[in-house]
Amino acid sequence: LSQKQIDSGEDFGDRNGLGFHIPGMFDKVVDLEECHLQAEPSESIRRAVRDYARKAGLTFYDLRNKGGLLRNLIIRNTPSGQIMVILVFYKQEKKAIKALLGHLKKSFPAISSLMYCINSKANDSLFDQDFILYSGRDYIIEDVEGLKFRIGPKSFFQTNTLQAVELYRKVREFAGLTGKETVYDLYTGTGTIALFLAGTAARVIGIEYIDEAIRDARVNANINGIKNTSFFAGDIKDILTRDFLEKEGLPDVIVTDPPRAGMHGNVVKALLSSGAGRIVYVSCNPATQARDLTLLGEKYEVLAVQPVDMFPHTYHVENIVLLDRLPG
Repeated sequence: LSQKQIDSGEDFGDRNGLGFHIPGMFDKVVDLEECHLQAEPSESIRRAVRDYARKAGLTFYDLRNKGGLLRNLIIRNTPSGQIMVILVFYKQEKKAIKALLGHLKKSFPAISSLMYCINSKANDSLFDQDFILYSGRDYIIEDVEGLKFRIGPKSFFQTNTLQAVELYRKVREFAGLTGKETVYDLYTGTGTIALFLAGTAARVIGIEYIDEAIRDARVNANINGIKNTSFFAGDIKDILTRDFLEKEGLPDVIVTDPPRAGMHGNVVKALLSSGAGRIVYVSCNPATQARDLTLLGEKYEVLAVQPVDMFPHTYHVENIVLLDRLPG
């Protein structure tokens, strides 16, 4: 599509594309032929899904009118060559779904994990969906500095693995651990940062609101033989009470890596009353991070800021901020 076509607002007849959303248009997708940010066989798998669907007459999801079969495609891969493919369908059409999955399995035997789910909701979030394993395992294993992480369909893990290692190293540097500290890792996901820091801390406590991610975090700790971590599932603003802190141990260092919306106001209040000497705040949205830093400024000062370019050729960055508790 040309920019003129995009700006015209015209309704395009052919909606059978598989790619990325046009900026600012929730219901239109650019039908990509090649994405230079993805390693093969991601592109081959994407084109195979699109081409098979067109040939078989499968319907593509129409977000505006809420109809169609093929809704989303998720491909996750690791530097070691493991591949997870998740197909998201809008409705249950068993024969068509099994035929497409069978075609992918036959065409790409290297796929380690082939899964699907049915999402008939108004939004694309998948944390409340049930994933069905078609073939392979229901996870892949990511390797970070010798640590192995089990990644399931709902697990959060940085998309740029090699640069993620640099991010975690900088977090560890900012945390300044000596082996004696109690560390809290908020929004821990599958425990990546928590386990990355465990070797230089006395104890690390990870909290995450997604149950499946916490189960993965505990599995990851076991896989790596790490004994000084504890993981808790639930809403962080409800878990991080004074009673919880006193029971599990008052934090010396807090690492927080919230979603784009930033931290809930009650979480900010909990950090302010935690007594932690140091906070390392990782953010994928510097705007909400700046808002939270302003609130934390009541008791903490910013000592260092380090952006990390996790998303080449875009304006997005991960930003790491080190805060130190003010005297008094």
